[in-house]
Amino acid sequence: MKIIKKLGLLVCLYVFSIVAIAADGASIDALQQQFKRGELTSVALVERYLTQIEKHNTDGANLRAVISLQQREKLLDVAAKLDAERQAGKYRGPMHGIPVLLKDNIDTADGLANTAGSYLLRDHMPPDDAFIVQQLRDAGAIILGKANLSEWANFRSTNSSSGWSSLGGLVKNPYDTTRTACGSSSGSAVAVSANFVTVAVGTETDGSLVCPSAISGVVTIKPTVGLLSRDGIIPISHSQDTAGPIARSVADAVHLLMAMRGVDESDSASFASDIDYKQSLRRDGLAGKRIGVMRDLAGYNTQLDQVFNAQLDVLKAAGAIIVDDLEFPNGRNWGGDEYSVLLYEFGEGLRTYFAQSPHPEFSTLEDLIAANKAASSVTMKWFGQELFEMALARQSDREGYEKALTDARRKAREEGIDAVLSANDLDVLIAPTVSPAWKIDFINGDHFTGSASSAAAVAGYPHITVPMGFVHHMPVGLSFFGTANSEATLIEAAYGYEVRTQARRAPVLASPY
Repeated sequence: MKIIKKLGLLVCLYVFSIVAIAADGASIDALQQQFKRGELTSVALVERYLTQIEKHNTDGANLRAVISLQQREKLLDVAAKLDAERQAGKYRGPMHGIPVLLKDNIDTADGLANTAGSYLLRDHMPPDDAFIVQQLRDAGAIILGKANLSEWANFRSTNSSSGWSSLGGLVKNPYDTTRTACGSSSGSAVAVSANFVTVAVGTETDGSLVCPSAISGVVTIKPTVGLLSRDGIIPISHSQDTAGPIARSVADAVHLLMAMRGVDESDSASFASDIDYKQSLRRDGLAGKRIGVMRDLAGYNTQLDQVFNAQLDVLKAAGAIIVDDLEFPNGRNWGGDEYSVLLYEFGEGLRTYFAQSPHPEFSTLEDLIAANKAASSVTMKWFGQELFEMALARQSDREGYEKALTDARRKAREEGIDAVLSANDLDVLIAPTVSPAWKIDFINGDHFTGSASSAAAVAGYPHITVPMGFVHHMPVGLSFFGTANSEATLIEAAYGYEVRTQARRAPVLASPY
């Protein structure tokens, strides 16, 4: 009887593991091998994802991660053409025939509106693709549709709940739909985690890639500002904004990152990089790395700290040299300056964006404020537009803005990240990415207790988060960040860590039946 029970348990565990693997989806490299062997086509892959979205976006788990989809006929036509290219021997690279979702603040000229999640922009049709979208199309990616987000990339109210938009509703965490998906790239992270798509594109000003990715148990790479063009992206801050890849593995994030990069002459921050980041996908990527533990970016959640501290032994076992108990020399003293910068650059950035991607009704922040008031029953159902109004009030203070920008960058760069790296001869800094997901609360808004995002965000430096385990049933992430253009080093460390831990577990989505 004991033997029968044990065999039954083994069978159940085997079946569960097969289901989990299927639920989590194949990697880009695995998909390309299936394409090559004739076991899968891009047409079939698109159909698979459309079915999963239909089951769990507004039904089933009701994740609300996708705000719009390209017409099925168009998608299947693009997929069939890419299948035909592959059959004819034309291979564009790792993204050939791979479906991608874009955060709904990125321009496309294919009939999909670019809305920032706002009801006001529900019919906003850009005149052309954003630079990174054109790069993706050239690489053979299939633009499946747009991911929901925190409205206006979480820059409308001081009391907002991450993941909610007046157009798309509330994005929910796939591990527990009563808990936040964080933001603002909520839908992009949830869609990848829930296997709605292979990979997705998000954007970050401060935390909008790394927070939702960590909280939904996926990987992101926030690159150095300028590695990816900012063209055709509804902005908050030109000094901090960047797009970035979201994926279920470091390798997939690297494939998407490399497909999007390229020099854009229209973007003053754009720069060339010919580094093959795939070469940084080394199993021994942690060996010899000097890693600094930023203790002033921890300490806000006891159980999170326990998970984080356990990772130090993993890093040491992989050959890393741990330098513990580090803090920024002057503390995290850039926050006030950052706030001033974001408020000023938001209004200026919107004017520039609408000049390049015109809307028939709106061209300035003033226009949007008035329109939100007129449609307040829809757009301001849960919270107001205090940040819009504060940003408008700051538009005349150019001198104050310029000083704040200079001070913020110095504090986060030379006196912050670079100072800690230099003083301790370090390659990488680490910290817990963000607290475990908190309960959704429309009355009080988000319940942030701490995160590791701001230093790299203000500095414009790269930041990677990788799943490191769970606090109860909720995933948490480990952050790797460093100086400008240190993506290759960070990818080595993050990949070396990922292959040793394999901490990600796919969410189990509610049945639609």
